[in-house]
Amino acid sequence: MKITLLTGKTFDIAEAIGMDIKVIQSRSGRKLTLKIDEKERVPVLSVPRFCSRKQAINFVTEHTDWIIKALNKLPEIKYFADGETISLFGQDIVIEHHPEARRGVWLEEDKLCVSGEAEFIHRRVKDYIKKQAQEKFYARSKKLADKLECELTGVSIKDTTSRWGSCSSLKHINYSWRIALAPDFVIDYLMAHEVSHLKHPDHSDEFWACVASLYPEWSRGRIWLKRYGKTLYAYK
Repeated sequence: MKITLLTGKTFDIAEAIGMDIKVIQSRSGRKLTLKIDEKERVPVLSVPRFCSRKQAINFVTEHTDWIIKALNKLPEIKYFADGETISLFGQDIVIEHHPEARRGVWLEEDKLCVSGEAEFIHRRVKDYIKKQAQEKFYARSKKLADKLECELTGVSIKDTTSRWGSCSSLKHINYSWRIALAPDFVIDYLMAHEVSHLKHPDHSDEFWACVASLYPEWSRGRIWLKRYGKTLYAYK
């Protein structure tokens, strides 16, 4: 990964340190910092305006143990597979492969049936979840928005890793598709949270009072996301 500094210099440190790494330039930061990109599963080095290649390499080398430990703490990447039990919109279901069928993906009580070749199970289940989330999350959000007498212009399902949901100034809400895999009380909390932003764009006391009015047990869902939310990112 290369970076062009304000001095016009360019350097590449990935080969020198023996691992893949993102290098980004911080226009306001004064120190070298490291973090982990959980989506791409690589370390990210932020460098200040004037930083030499040697300084960057030395800093990363000194923190190699931290990088390795942080990467090892990331949840193992998961792929939807035949026989796996998942939580889907609050219901425990078993993925069941039907290779000879020609029906795409369909739900039969507590079984999610997937047709076609095994190599396509993950993608087909993921696409099914996104499509269902679009319908279900809009319906649930619209019901809450109507309760607040607020306009909701639409709902989009995103593949985000930085936030579970967001609400724009245009009254449009975005949700991560992975939230469909969380317990139902977590989904209820997130819906209440984002819909409340239609009325309160900040996180003021009034905002949290609004969340509570829509879902009194909101703190339970918030705590779950903080403790276990990262496990949902294991699904790619």
